[in-house]
Amino acid sequence: MRVLVAEDDAALREVLARGLRENGYVVDAVEDGEQALRHLQLYDYEVAVLDWRMPVRSGLDALREARAGGVRTPILMLTARDTPADRIGGLNAGSDDYLVKPFDFGELLARLQALQRRPPLRFAAPIECGDLRLDPASRVLTRAGEPVTLTATEFGIIELLLRRFPSVVTRRAIASSVWAEEADALGSNTIEVHMARLRSKLEGSTARIETVRGTGYRLVGP
Repeated sequence: MRVLVAEDDAALREVLARGLRENGYVVDAVEDGEQALRHLQLYDYEVAVLDWRMPVRSGLDALREARAGGVRTPILMLTARDTPADRIGGLNAGSDDYLVKPFDFGELLARLQALQRRPPLRFAAPIECGDLRLDPASRVLTRAGEPVTLTATEFGIIELLLRRFPSVVTRRAIASSVWAEEADALGSNTIEVHMARLRSKLEGSTARIETVRGTGYRLVGP
């Protein structure tokens, strides 16, 4: 389960990220609204937590733009604003829930779990390269129309490569996006091992994974 946390207070951001990881989430943590918007546009999250007041772009502005662009990720807003007008403004901008600071982490976790139980609202278009087709809604990858059985890690890798196609994806980007602990993947040959297994499963496809020496990987189409 992957969650985005956008909070400019470094101490609070670390507490949230650590607590969510301890409860089984893979966490992407960013410090401003501009980064939050880019992550929401690029990745599929089970749920996201956005602070209202952030530098560069506010959480509210990031939320509005994400919704306007078709992002349907369930989003919980964090804020010190607690008037009815503020709550209404946040909900009308597209947030799914609203939590006022200071808050109890247990309540935040319960609210996120409640958002995850709602019927999915996002029907993203399939992503394709050659005869590979990934459906973000069903989380199924097919090769020439036939389903490919993947582990969660393999699915995360191919999804990232497809979304970035035809660009090169660095090893660090793969590690931070797919693994809960970036260092676990970068400090060994873990990425290479998973790439080898993924290539084996995609053998015969008109799309292939190319190694860019010293940098990372990219998908190459027919």
